[in-house]
Amino acid sequence: MTGIARWTGREVLAFRAALRKTGRDFAAEVGVSHRMLVKWESHGADIIPRAANQAALDTMLATAGPAVQERFATLITEQAAAEHDARAEQLLRRETQYTKSPIDGKLMVPVEEGIFLAGPNNTPTWTDAYLIDVYPTTNADYARFVRATGHRTPKHWPDGKCPDSIFGHPVVWVNWLDAATYAAWAGKALPTSKQWEKAARGSKGRSYPWGDAPTAAKCNVLDSGIGRTTPVTRYQSGVSPFGVFDMCGNTWEWCATESELGRYELKGSAFTSPFTRAAPALTNDASTTMRDNDTGFRCVSTPAG
Repeated sequence: MTGIARWTGREVLAFRAALRKTGRDFAAEVGVSHRMLVKWESHGADIIPRAANQAALDTMLATAGPAVQERFATLITEQAAAEHDARAEQLLRRETQYTKSPIDGKLMVPVEEGIFLAGPNNTPTWTDAYLIDVYPTTNADYARFVRATGHRTPKHWPDGKCPDSIFGHPVVWVNWLDAATYAAWAGKALPTSKQWEKAARGSKGRSYPWGDAPTAAKCNVLDSGIGRTTPVTRYQSGVSPFGVFDMCGNTWEWCATESELGRYELKGSAFTSPFTRAAPALTNDASTTMRDNDTGFRCVSTPAG
């Protein structure tokens, strides 16, 4: 999620509950006194934090992990239902029915069967129903896989250990075989390029996950000037119609679709890519053995029952 233009006391209270922090610990992280936090949370309506406190709240929200995001969304949903609160409803991107993958614990969302508009020419294309990871596979996800299987670690982990600072960033320096091995361990698969594209564009063929406006600020691309990966939860305003994050920018993502013998398609562009390469309808490919600092993956699975 991105920052909120102006927080309400209800949102602060819900966010603290989602983080499972005490009032004093939360206040210290935001940079306010415990007394001020109590005042905010009891007020309910809009609050006016100082710029530094607003920035702290926004940063905490943007970098919160998937589990926190899910709890926050649930609490805000409950508020909206109980109070008919249009402001709270506006914070939610959609009423997404999350599923938690049983092995790697990642949040997944359903993509219904049916036709969507695919490719640069918006060709009507059918897909069966499937589930797709809300977020790319992170370094933290990959670390669990490594611990469980003994698989080799990515080259950017010093001494084979993932730095805390990039736990929530997409894993990189993984080739297609690494990605496919992770997917098999998790009981899932890499998405076909069509599955990936439908999850990014929706059934009506948006040019970008957020719509048709070419807005580089909604993703981590070369034009953004960041120059590195970012947390997978950062770009709330760039979320797809199905509630999927980082379908433009941050990292290229391996797909299950073979472009030619020994090469597989990549989708989505990366922090190293100009925004002109970010449209989900576009394709790229690479050798199965290619590893780079801007290439990762996410997984799909078949709905139960």
